[in-house]
Amino acid sequence: MDLRYAYVRLADEIEADIRSVRFALGAALPGERAMITEHGVSIDTVRRAVKVLRERGLVTTVPHKGSFVTGTPDAETPPPGSRNGDPDEGV
Repeated sequence: MDLRYAYVRLADEIEADIRSVRFALGAALPGERAMITEHGVSIDTVRRAVKVLRERGLVTTVPHKGSFVTGTPDAETPPPGSRNGDPDEGV
């Protein structure tokens, strides 16, 4: 059983869609009503999920226009001190 909150599950599903390029950079996410119907969730769940995606840097919401993909999930963040994660690399 998945114990994550419904809005976190929805945000994770949309992030997976962004990662799989179902929603490409610049693409509009489905509207709130469409997400409610498609995922069987409440308006509050949809709004909280989109807020999470904004906090993750994946979407930007334009009032009266919708939410648009503006970032992509990082493939993998290198661990601190690794060659690619060293802030002093090349100094």
